[in-house]
Amino acid sequence: KILRTIRNSEELREGAIEQLEKAQARLRKVETEADRFRVNGYSEIEREKLNLINSIYTTLEQLENYKNEAIHFEQQRVINQVRQRVLQQALQGALGTLKSCLNNELHLRTVSANIGMFGTMKEKITD
Repeated sequence: KILRTIRNSEELREGAIEQLEKAQARLRKVETEADRFRVNGYSEIEREKLNLINSIYTTLEQLENYKNEAIHFEQQRVINQVRQRVLQQALQGALGTLKSCLNNELHLRTVSANIGMFGTMKEKITD
């Protein structure tokens, strides 16, 4: 999911860069036309420039949002890795404790069985 988000973010970034390049080309065209038509149609050209500038700012905001999302997903991935490691260590500790308890129980049962056998043997010898 993170890789897909990063890929999507990269694709969006590439699309945004392409849009920026197109916007720059359009801006150069508008500026060229502005030079030719200083008096006639000047307000239309200025309106187009403002539209281009707004479009560029919108694209930059989108890029910033995608970057922040990618950073957030990466942070979550790292947090999940740390949680997983802590859980693994806790489980290993619990398994070690359980194994030790089972070994002690087995040892006590073996000792108890041996005592029982010695008691039985002692009774047979004294009979």
